[in-house]
Amino acid sequence: MLRAFVQLNFEIGSSHFSPRAFSPMIFRRTTAPPPTRYRDRQTGAIVVERVPGQSLLRWLYGTSTGHLVFRAVLNRPLCSRLYGWWQQSPWTRRQIRPFVERYRIDLDEIEHPLSQYSSFNHFFTRRLKPGARPCDPEPGRLCCPADGKVLVYPQLAADDVLPVKSRQLAARELLAAAIDPTPYHGGAALVVRLAPYDYHRFHFPADGQAGPTQWIDGTYHSVNPIALARVPDVFHRNRRSVCELATPAFGRIAYIEVGAINVASVVQTYSIGPCERGQEKGFFQFGGSTVVLLFEPGAIAFDSDLVADSAAGLEVHVRTGAGFGSRA
Repeated sequence: MLRAFVQLNFEIGSSHFSPRAFSPMIFRRTTAPPPTRYRDRQTGAIVVERVPGQSLLRWLYGTSTGHLVFRAVLNRPLCSRLYGWWQQSPWTRRQIRPFVERYRIDLDEIEHPLSQYSSFNHFFTRRLKPGARPCDPEPGRLCCPADGKVLVYPQLAADDVLPVKSRQLAARELLAAAIDPTPYHGGAALVVRLAPYDYHRFHFPADGQAGPTQWIDGTYHSVNPIALARVPDVFHRNRRSVCELATPAFGRIAYIEVGAINVASVVQTYSIGPCERGQEKGFFQFGGSTVVLLFEPGAIAFDSDLVADSAAGLEVHVRTGAGFGSRA
């Protein structure tokens, strides 16, 4: 069982899953969903997303046998903890180079040479060189908290739902009473979805005061669109952490980090108290993950390009520190 577990999870990281590797299991092919496209904000190009472990995700979420395996094994805290332990072992160093080459990760911006990373998770949680993610030069701009694909919601409906990829996500359920949802009724929201190949440290979007982190227990679903199509309320189900920021320029901001399958933990590196725009707040361990920011009504005006693309259902890849909105 342990051997199968390690093999199964290794395929998620390496993206070379083949159903034939699990001959005792039944694999029923399903109609493949259309590829996910996003706009690269730096180049303006429309890009087809390369999904690590795509075949495995389709099997887990698109077949009855795969879903049974997921619910019985993978969707468990112990599974993610075991996988987190495995990805911190020195044997996983061999995964780094193929991963870098497959997803064309820019080695010029990472903090250390590849030879200095002791495990795949050490590389996954890598820091970048100073200046690799500068904040927007205009001090009144909000900075993107993480590298990832962005959707913005200028004004939530009365029931405070975020229609992510045509799925309804209630802001109050995301907060799960960890903090008072009342100030955010009818407010705005930013969703940043990180892929496994993204830089996985997250940062503060504005100057202010950071409160304590509240942890909300939950499960460990993937946050990829393949999984969202099968489990639309995945953000409400997954384990997540919530922190409230008090900012002079933008009022209160609810900062939510959502874990995902094989995210062994969400690590907070900040201290309660003053925080600065662009300062590191924490990092995700191995796996895809999501950051959600909730704003009070009338606090923010999102950039027009993000508003237009989000209204059309098109995610936009934005880098950490890039401006995404100003005071309304």
